[in-house]
Amino acid sequence: MLIKEFRIVLPISVEEYQVGQLYTVAEASKNETGGGEGVEVLVNEPYEKDGEKGQYTHKVYHLQSKVPQFVRMIAPKGSLEVHEKAWNAYPYCRTILTNTYMKEKFMIKIETWHKPDMGDQENVHNVEKWDTVEVVNIDIADNSSINQKDYKAEQDPAIFQSKKTERGPLGPNWQKELANNPKCPHMCAYKLVTIEFKWLGLQNKMESFIQRVEKRLFTHFHRQLFCSIDDWIELTMDDIRRMEEETKNELDKLRETEEVKGMGADE
Repeated sequence: MLIKEFRIVLPISVEEYQVGQLYTVAEASKNETGGGEGVEVLVNEPYEKDGEKGQYTHKVYHLQSKVPQFVRMIAPKGSLEVHEKAWNAYPYCRTILTNTYMKEKFMIKIETWHKPDMGDQENVHNVEKWDTVEVVNIDIADNSSINQKDYKAEQDPAIFQSKKTERGPLGPNWQKELANNPKCPHMCAYKLVTIEFKWLGLQNKMESFIQRVEKRLFTHFHRQLFCSIDDWIELTMDDIRRMEEETKNELDKLRETEEVKGMGADE
């Protein structure tokens, strides 16, 4: 088991982030879907359990082309599907990813607290053995941490400026400037990531690999979220729920259409 806590500071309020996060997830899902692969939304509905209340989602990620070659070589056909179950009781969220083939041998758990601070709180998740957890700070404006092939100028907080909020561009000392500016909203997403990959000979390699993937995903997701602020800053939660339903239908059509094309090509 490998546990890390990622901290992502943003020039956005906790309230604004709730809308921005859901908007960006929907947009990212569209970009990842096609060719019979991508995201399939099975459930998206309100839930209430043990005093916790929020939105529950169950998605399936079809990942045949998204995993390393050595995994594809050993994985049985049809096993490269990851189920994501998420309980969004904002500002707290919990997401668990599993694989039907590996069952209890594979699990990714992401627990997130969204706090109106600069990422300076310790152990917000109340981890029992906190000294074993590595803390990783992610600076969304630090382009040195971005792989050149992943770089997109339109998603670069160092050069982006919002027309509607006038936030950005984020310079080298943007976090210090943000901390000293009480008028500008700010927050930190504390993401505690627990990885279990119980496969003899691959456990350490895969757990470390998955943590690196999570860091990359968090970095690019939040760069995209901030740089698309003008697209979502005026949306309401009702707008978001309508958008999610429309996105679900669009994703289903994208996958089904490409699957039919693929079947025809094989005949």
